[in-house]
Amino acid sequence: MGWVCKESSMMPSLSLITKSPEATRRLGERLGRLLEPGHVVLLWGELGSGKTCLAQGIARGLGVQEWVGSPTFVLLGEYQGNHRLYHADFYRIENPQEAADLALEEYTWDGVLLVEWPERAWSELSQEHLLVRLEALGSRERRLTLEARGEAYQKLLEALESSRRPGRRRPSAKAG
Repeated sequence: MGWVCKESSMMPSLSLITKSPEATRRLGERLGRLLEPGHVVLLWGELGSGKTCLAQGIARGLGVQEWVGSPTFVLLGEYQGNHRLYHADFYRIENPQEAADLALEEYTWDGVLLVEWPERAWSELSQEHLLVRLEALGSRERRLTLEARGEAYQKLLEALESSRRPGRRRPSAKAG
């Protein structure tokens, strides 16, 4: 059994709904433009929930020109953009030690660490991060709940919310 997220009513979060894979990528792109070396983003959701679409958008926002797919068979992909992107996928790992062997903390020194299936090795990941829960609401529609775990990530959520285009409905960052 994997890690179960601990809920906190004081955890700042932002919930958004996207209506298509491209809308999920655009949201990722907005987020990617805000990320800096040292940031850790964890993508949590079932198969087909949009994790890779969001990762592609984040990469685009970071200025990565290469196609970013799911690194399922290599565990960790590395991409160069405005900042380096390290994209990990823990779907196939059997135990947290396999993630520990990757020495993931070293990747945050010069880049952004993006992890799919973080619940497979929660104990090996930074306690401060942005957790993005993805939920399929239909064949194309997704609910993304972004949870800030740490002050830097709370500021990141605030910046993401303020980056929304004028004239659109702006959801409020809320606790829990």
